[in-house]
Amino acid sequence: MTPDLSRLQHKIGYQFSDISLLQLALTHRSFSRSNNERLEFLGDALLSATISEHLYHQFPEVKEGILSRLRSSLVNGETLAELALEMSLSDYLIMGSGELKSGGFRRKSILANTVEAIIGATFLDSNTQQCQTLILVWFSSRLNSLSINDHLKDPKTTLQELLQAKKLPLPAYTVTNISGACHQQSFTVRCEISLLQQPVEATANSRRQAEKQAAQEVLKLLEKTVYD
Repeated sequence: MTPDLSRLQHKIGYQFSDISLLQLALTHRSFSRSNNERLEFLGDALLSATISEHLYHQFPEVKEGILSRLRSSLVNGETLAELALEMSLSDYLIMGSGELKSGGFRRKSILANTVEAIIGATFLDSNTQQCQTLILVWFSSRLNSLSINDHLKDPKTTLQELLQAKKLPLPAYTVTNISGACHQQSFTVRCEISLLQQPVEATANSRRQAEKQAAQEVLKLLEKTVYD
């Protein structure tokens, strides 16, 4: 039975003229040969181009390398899965019984792909401008909170390069706890390196951010100590 999509359209912020496009965007390949993979392909390209253009104008003095890092901090599976949870997409996915039983409606990769498929469906239902406007609304809070300083060099990259320069083992990151509701999860990550006797832990709203914070704390500890 197809769920009522009016509430989902309200959460998305777009009313479809052709509702079948939205239904197709929600259809996983486990359900039908007619599924959202082609829309996902289209949405992926539109998303990348839209965010790239916005960052180009938002940061006119920033070089290509940093722009790429800024974009990758937004256009990635984890961020898209977070958007999917904000939209409660898992309540509307159309998938085969086997995928449902295995918890596919909670799988981040499936949720992220569905967001891209919805972008593709919106484009086909409207036009480039409307689709780009919708994307920027979805990403507005994340775009507004971007800081160039945070992306001059990722703390995980900095830590890795430091250890490589000393010919030491790379840091080990382990998720030690996940708590909270599915749309408001909190991740605790432990970072261990050979230069420190005790591991360092950090907690954030995503695994990626928790890893970054843990790496940053390790770097702060290393700054206090002089190593040969």
